[in-house]
Amino acid sequence: MQERQNSFFKSWFASGEPWIWVNAAAVGISITAVIGILGLIAFKGFAHFWPTDVSMIEYVTENGQNKKVYGELIELDSLPVQQFIESGGDARWVKPEQEIMTRWLVKTGNRRVTPPDFRWLFTDQLKDVSTPKGLMVVERMEWGNAYGAPTLLKVGGENPRSYTGETLPVRLQESLQRANIIRDEINSLERGSMDRINYDLERLRLERRGIELGGITTSARLEEITIEEAQLRSLYRTQEAGLRQLYTSLERDHLVIVDAEGREIEIHILDALHVWRPNDMSVLDKSLHYIRSIWRFLSEDPREANTEGGIFPAIFGTILMVLLMSVMVTPFGVIAALYLREYAKQGPLVRIIRIAVNNLAGVPSIVYGVFGLGFFVYFLGGNLDRLFFPEALPAPTFGTPGLVWASLTLALLTVPVVIVSTEEGLTRIPRSLREGSLALGATKAETLFKVVLPMASPSILTGVILAVARAAGEVAPLMLVGVVKLAPTLPLDGNFPFLHLERKFMHLGFHIYDVGFQSPNVEAARPLVYATALLLVIIIVFLNLTAITLRSRLEQRYRGVES
Repeated sequence: MQERQNSFFKSWFASGEPWIWVNAAAVGISITAVIGILGLIAFKGFAHFWPTDVSMIEYVTENGQNKKVYGELIELDSLPVQQFIESGGDARWVKPEQEIMTRWLVKTGNRRVTPPDFRWLFTDQLKDVSTPKGLMVVERMEWGNAYGAPTLLKVGGENPRSYTGETLPVRLQESLQRANIIRDEINSLERGSMDRINYDLERLRLERRGIELGGITTSARLEEITIEEAQLRSLYRTQEAGLRQLYTSLERDHLVIVDAEGREIEIHILDALHVWRPNDMSVLDKSLHYIRSIWRFLSEDPREANTEGGIFPAIFGTILMVLLMSVMVTPFGVIAALYLREYAKQGPLVRIIRIAVNNLAGVPSIVYGVFGLGFFVYFLGGNLDRLFFPEALPAPTFGTPGLVWASLTLALLTVPVVIVSTEEGLTRIPRSLREGSLALGATKAETLFKVVLPMASPSILTGVILAVARAAGEVAPLMLVGVVKLAPTLPLDGNFPFLHLERKFMHLGFHIYDVGFQSPNVEAARPLVYATALLLVIIIVFLNLTAITLRSRLEQRYRGVES
């Protein structure tokens, strides 16, 4: 019997079936872990945008005073009593034989009046928690959210008026719509015509300095530049006067709300972006507000040290950098692979080069960042400034971290992947196809570009997919060669040459690092870390799926030829 069992296990292991089950279990565990992590990130991130009810919380302070505060109950946490006492907690809140302390993280807002805007309250401190109707949440440009009961709306202008009671919400929405229209006009002036005027003035200044560096002190062009500068400055003063009028008009209205302690808080409508009453909203209203909040997160600029507002500049910068990197890395990687496989004489030197290429894939990314800073930024950029932009010196144009150097650094980081993938694709193409093309009279170059490369394109795209996946998530080298916490302008705008490769940019990976580890308001930044991380994963998956779809179509096209 024992011998029969031993024979069965030997034959079972010899068949390889156990390793199939082990492999399937490993794949299943990996998929479960990935889905679980993404689910946690999605829940933690996107739950932040749901309009949570505002509660009136009455609690007892450590001094025994009764306090009231409006706030959102964010998270329920628990910790051992021993840890609570060791961290300096008041033993009065510990009941006999109690082992676990529970506490709520409350977002109280009103940071300018009653800081901080996040606080931990133990459940034993709470005397009463209710959700009264009529409470309002005001999202502000600065100082975070404000919570309170609206009591008065002051509308200025030629005929000042005040609104209370049931007419206040209607008039408040009208005042907010008016303020948003004025903000759009201000942005149109500042980022449109006034930005173009400043850009033209700087261009004329550099042109004037270039003429003067050439030793010319009087010329017709200098006189034309003087006239153009005067016209632009006159136009700028006109635009500036209109801008001041818009700001004055924006400062017209004021909203007064009352907090839980009865204190009045006056909010300028110019500081208020959005208002809502979560306690009075239906599920449908909350769902619509939720969708609008996510859209604003995706389409607006960041505020408050990146802990408020949106992340559109980071999305734009990430996608643009990855596209530029792909355009740069693909031709270099394909040409290098073609030379090594089709032209280079196979020998010790080529083998050494292949070993070096494979080893480059394992170099830490920060090393590439240091190389990019030293070679691309300081050497290439500095020489470009001296040769082509002497009039701008000592202010650097290309001799400073920017979009082009970040793209080149990541192209250098990912080019080994493209080389190896392309070489493997070239190796799989039958020699008979090359010989048949040559026998029909095609040159070697025509054979490569019309027969070999199209058939190897799926492998080339595989390398590009891997390069995009790695480059989009890199942060360390970008911190040295172009990415910043907040970019005042996008690299792409309406000023010639439209795509400004020398500008710094924002990146989702660095945004996650900055918000998660450099933020002055940790609790406010935490949900944005989850949301931004999920968005970065979605963008990487979208870019990869695009390349995978193209690769599968090319594989179907050339499958019959290879067979």
